[in-house]
Amino acid sequence: MNISRSKITIVLLFLVIVGFRSRCYGQQAGQQPNVIVILTDDQGWGDLGYHGNTNLETPHLDRLAASGASFSNFYVSPVCSPTRAELLTGRYHPRGGVYSTSAGGERLDLDETTIAEVFSRAGYRTGIFGKWHNGMQYPYHPNGRGFDEFYGFASGHWGDYFSPQLLEHNGKAVQGEGYITNDLTDKALSFMRQHRHEPFFLYVPYNTPHSPMQVPDRWWNKLEDKKLDMRHRDPGKEDPEFSRAALAMVENIDWNVGRILETVRQLDLDNNTIVVYMSDNGPNSWRWNGGMRGRKGSTDEGGIRSPLFIRWPGKIAAGTRIFDISAAIDLLPTLADLAGVALQTAHPPDGISLAPLLLKQQRSRKNRLIFSHWNGRTSVRNSTYRLDHRGRLYNIKRDRGQRHDSSDQHPGLTRKLTRAVRKWEKQVLSALDEDEERPFPVGHPDFRYTQLPARDGMPHGNIRRSNRYPNASFFTGWTSRRDSITWNVDVRAGGRYKVEVYYTCAPEDRGSVISLSFKSHRLVHKVSRAHDPPLRGRKQDRVERVESYVKDFRPLELGVIRLEEGQGTLTLKALDIPGRQVMDVRTVMLTRVDNERH
Repeated sequence: MNISRSKITIVLLFLVIVGFRSRCYGQQAGQQPNVIVILTDDQGWGDLGYHGNTNLETPHLDRLAASGASFSNFYVSPVCSPTRAELLTGRYHPRGGVYSTSAGGERLDLDETTIAEVFSRAGYRTGIFGKWHNGMQYPYHPNGRGFDEFYGFASGHWGDYFSPQLLEHNGKAVQGEGYITNDLTDKALSFMRQHRHEPFFLYVPYNTPHSPMQVPDRWWNKLEDKKLDMRHRDPGKEDPEFSRAALAMVENIDWNVGRILETVRQLDLDNNTIVVYMSDNGPNSWRWNGGMRGRKGSTDEGGIRSPLFIRWPGKIAAGTRIFDISAAIDLLPTLADLAGVALQTAHPPDGISLAPLLLKQQRSRKNRLIFSHWNGRTSVRNSTYRLDHRGRLYNIKRDRGQRHDSSDQHPGLTRKLTRAVRKWEKQVLSALDEDEERPFPVGHPDFRYTQLPARDGMPHGNIRRSNRYPNASFFTGWTSRRDSITWNVDVRAGGRYKVEVYYTCAPEDRGSVISLSFKSHRLVHKVSRAHDPPLRGRKQDRVERVESYVKDFRPLELGVIRLEEGQGTLTLKALDIPGRQVMDVRTVMLTRVDNERH
């Protein structure tokens, strides 16, 4: 075989470049770094001892920050599901069809490539343990988005944190084991031990300190009577009891993060594991947050500034401080870059790799803009200033609290940033159709289970939700044969499905006959067994909740129904009501018995 010297030179040069990159990023053949991403829910930037809050103690998180890189200007979205979508895809959340936090608006479009898919293609084992919040029914489900293992829940929030019902393990309904944050950590640690000899990508999106404010006595007792020395900038807005509960929940998170870090050490994976820690939005109450304006839901600093710590011993120098502006959209490009994983996605990311900054191979970028959007409001941040959604300009380096509008002093910059916002909205928001009809998929050929919760259904007649917030709610008030509950569905694989309805029914209301129908097929069942547990949650709440209380719902097996492939309305009705009402309904669970596709 005759190979020219020029071709040999090109090949050798390519190998040198690849080898140099691997040495720079600390990779040797067969030694891809593990990646652990820990995301908290409704934890503010200020809910950390590392950021100067003396109201609580977070020793493990403080050490995590000090042993790697900490970011001073890292931004997320104002609420839960958009941040998760941006972390997963490296793209602004409207591009992925996320416009709400419930009832289907939280779903991430199926043509988006997720971080789990990127790492899975590179040979990683992938697991998620916690709150997903980007779609419940497969293929929106985590197991349809690149994750081998899922334990947790797909909803926006949960109604009970102590051994809760209707958690999922790879789609199958299971009962939680103990306090939810501890339980999620237990499962994550098992995943790490199981895959210690192969590269893994582990995503741990905790659902605390999101309300309801439930936390075990061990952490509550420490803070219950503590004087809060650091208060919100407008103390009259703050509820100290809520603040104490949130901080107790953060201290519990800190303990669990300590368990993760200790397991990494015990498994001798320290030097080959990248650990990331962040929150999904600003605090869920008015409490100390560095004097910033706004909280969860706001596009001001207080609503979108998040902690970000990244540790990789031997690669990222301890005590690294990064002041460049950065955002959740940067995490996918950054982690893929650090791990040497090919960033092959269906759509180009909006984010950039921060690896050169972390490894001190590149100077700061001065001309970058980061946009924050929610609920019709958009703000934009450059290296120094923020233009808020009302067109007011603030020098964030000097005025993090956004108290002094400087738009009059800088009219040219104000006009420039205003034009940038309009251009971004035209490009990014134009693709988002909040009224787009996206039925809930049922019976995907690659997945056995479909859960249709009350959150995704529509009540008709007298039936109402147990709470105005759909997540974790149930349907009640079913008193008439004219009443119904419907789900707009798309059956992806026709066939026979076992039907279970998670219900409660008082003894005096036994005997109702109900039907579940779809197109030409109907299933009829008599509710002959009473199940009437009390509402639960109040005794465990440290402060009064705004979300729905829950019950211990029991599965009522209706039988097997044949579902035809295609779109239609799944309808639950009553044919006979001998008592005062039919029953309360939390979820319809469908399990495929057979599949018409072969």
